[in-house]
Amino acid sequence: MAEKKESVLKDKVILAVDDEPDVLDTIEEELDMCIVHKAMDYDTAVQYLVSYTYDFVILDIMGVNGFDLLKKSVHRGFPTVMLTAHALSPESLKESIKLGAVFFLPKEKMGHLKEFLEDVLTGANKPIWKKVFAKLGDYFDKRFGPDWKEKDEYLKNIEEELMGATKS
Repeated sequence: MAEKKESVLKDKVILAVDDEPDVLDTIEEELDMCIVHKAMDYDTAVQYLVSYTYDFVILDIMGVNGFDLLKKSVHRGFPTVMLTAHALSPESLKESIKLGAVFFLPKEKMGHLKEFLEDVLTGANKPIWKKVFAKLGDYFDKRFGPDWKEKDEYLKNIEEELMGATKS
């Protein structure tokens, strides 16, 4: 019987910030190979961000002022993921990209969290927007409408850049 390959996430230190305890618990379960610090509010999250070094930060947008936390996290050099349910919109996706998030994941797709984090790690902590658009594009099309990218010049250009980029 083949031995299961150890995740590149093993023992990585992660900050998860969400005002919903069940979401934090789900993140902790999904990333059971990691050390997960949990914060349920903005002030606690800021304390963690200034006190520790993280391999990843996972932020909710609503309820914890996620975009402000994203700025602080990126400023500290932490690869940061935006996770959302209520703020799931092209505008939130665009803002996440502009502020430096490495990817944006709808909460109902949290089962992909480990896989995307592993992809970011194996890609030297670079954003994986190309994979996000490839893997979740149909989901975003259903949620936002088939022409959601064309309605926004920034998102349209991002996708064109990504799809035109050579695979590195």
